[in-house]
Amino acid sequence: MTRVAGRPRVPALLSLLVALVAVLLPGAPADAAGGAIRPGVELVTDGAQCTANFIFTDRTGARFIGMSAHCASATDGTTPDGCRERSLPLGTEVRIDGATRPGTLAYSSWSTMRRVGERDRSTCLYNDFALVRIDPADHRRVNPTVPVFGGPTGIAARSAAGDRVYSYGNSGLRPGDRLDAKRGRSYGTTADGWATRVFTFTPGIPGDSGSGFLDAQGRAIGVLSSLSIFPGPGDNTITNLAKALEYMERHTALRVHMPDGWRPFRA
Repeated sequence: MTRVAGRPRVPALLSLLVALVAVLLPGAPADAAGGAIRPGVELVTDGAQCTANFIFTDRTGARFIGMSAHCASATDGTTPDGCRERSLPLGTEVRIDGATRPGTLAYSSWSTMRRVGERDRSTCLYNDFALVRIDPADHRRVNPTVPVFGGPTGIAARSAAGDRVYSYGNSGLRPGDRLDAKRGRSYGTTADGWATRVFTFTPGIPGDSGSGFLDAQGRAIGVLSSLSIFPGPGDNTITNLAKALEYMERHTALRVHMPDGWRPFRA
């Protein structure tokens, strides 16, 4: 997450790394499928910019786009404990890049955990997921396809150490679009299945929060939650998407489905 208003504070070493890799890498290919509202678009909530992960639908025909819960924090969103942090209220407007009208916050794992009195430490630290309801006027603009890679092709339960991972971020701090597509490896699932630590050569940076991660089969495995400078500058922690959705269904009336992308997944 990064604040749109004012100059974001980013570690100097991380900024230098981003600028250097931007010079060395070729540009990322454009997405061939149409539809302006898609995984990877910019979302702005109360001045905080994050990246969308995947598109979701429900039985009523509603459309949702996913992000991290900390993107809708009522404070600075820097404390990782979602059971302690306050979230902006449901119904808060969220600006969706490519939409003609703002979306509204429909679900926040943080506010849900506070409501139910969640006490499990791993859940509090790593259940970092939210849904934004897309205005019906923009439903025809929705495209579930992940840029560059295609997919998703479903949801994976977990990621094993050494598995390949793929992601697409959209931080406003990144120069151009040459670093948006990311490839890397998983260190495996931890924290009772809630979290996976991943390494990508082009790391997630502030503003990439919320972006989705895919495995080598194009299945969604998680949502970018936090950036780690140590032990390595390319390390990120992602929230397990399957567990986040299961938690939502256990504690709310929301039942959603993640449609496959319109293009086949190609790594």
